[in-house]
Amino acid sequence: MDTRTNGHSNRPAPATRALLTGTVAGLASAAALALLAKAEGKGALQPINATSHWLHGDKAAECDQFDARHTLVGLATHLASAVFWALPLEYWRASYRPSSAGTLLRDACMTSAVAAAIDYGPTPKRFTPGWELVLSKRALLATYGVLALGLASGARLARAK
Repeated sequence: MDTRTNGHSNRPAPATRALLTGTVAGLASAAALALLAKAEGKGALQPINATSHWLHGDKAAECDQFDARHTLVGLATHLASAVFWALPLEYWRASYRPSSAGTLLRDACMTSAVAAAIDYGPTPKRFTPGWELVLSKRALLATYGVLALGLASGARLARAK
């Protein structure tokens, strides 16, 4: 069997689709983080820089400029986590026949809700996204909403490939 397909068609396997799905979701949510930070009077890069707190501690949230040490680590961490959350979505969607856009959006919303619950529930503080160090709870909720939209959009694109 071709490792690039799921054995049922010539479409890429769920893990391969998750790369595109997660990248779209990660970029969309990163853009939302920047816009929300600006709306709350913070630096646009602060939420992404804060994501590097797993390596640099909570002071990473104070960095409001592009800085390879914080911005590149934070962005890479953020994109990797988006791909991580795209994996269960793509595997779940591969287990049943593709359906409506509404079903896709429902699945993406459920995935994003699980991500939020795990990110801010049992996850040790050092490994949370770090956005809570910069943004309000309302902005965090909006970001997970955009993550859901990004997952749905990315999954739709990945299915079209």
